[in-house]
Amino acid sequence: MTAFTQNYQITWEKLPEDYRLPDDPVDNINQPALAAALTQSLELAGKLPPNALTPTNYGICATLNGKIVVKAPDWAYIPNISVGREDVIRSYTPQLQGDIPVIVIEFLSDTEGGEYSIKPTYPPGKWFFYECVLKVPNYAIFEPDSGDLEFYRLDSNTGRYVVQTPNENQHYWIAEMNLYLGVWQGNRENHTGNWLRWWDEQGNLLLWGSELVEQERQRAERLAAQLRAAGIEPQD
Repeated sequence: MTAFTQNYQITWEKLPEDYRLPDDPVDNINQPALAAALTQSLELAGKLPPNALTPTNYGICATLNGKIVVKAPDWAYIPNISVGREDVIRSYTPQLQGDIPVIVIEFLSDTEGGEYSIKPTYPPGKWFFYECVLKVPNYAIFEPDSGDLEFYRLDSNTGRYVVQTPNENQHYWIAEMNLYLGVWQGNRENHTGNWLRWWDEQGNLLLWGSELVEQERQRAERLAAQLRAAGIEPQD
């Protein structure tokens, strides 16, 4: 498939097997945990379809005027891939191998701020790539230390990202996922700080595995107390 934007002819081609992917180190030790937490709660809530893909620091590709461009968002949600998972081990090409990502998320670090780069010339900046090439409908930029979350949505008329205003709970609605995204403060994996979390349309937080275990433990303790109050010694 082919499209045109900013004097680019865009084609969707599989990355050659001998193409050397960037091997940059992760900018912050907490970034893998932030990404894993987003995926885990979706999976445990039954909101991660079998053919969905949630790549983390993983190459998403397009070919511009015959030149390959690879960008690796810190986290993305792709609702459906149309090929086997063995075909997307190294990288993912939208349109050719499945859907355009519904959302890409970048975690800000102390680097040059490439998440905001609108550089249109080759190789294009991340913002330009997500907005004008991939046309990802939702783009979030999260600063974990401060907890600041910027959320942008692609305007269907202008084809440009427009900053969004959160609801009264400071959450952002993602219609394609039927979920809200927002910032939550607390502890996970021995790290206390700011985390990105999901809420459903009723405002219920999608829980992590550790929270589900704790919820079940409390439920069991309440049941045991009720049994004892009724003169029944609960079985272990």
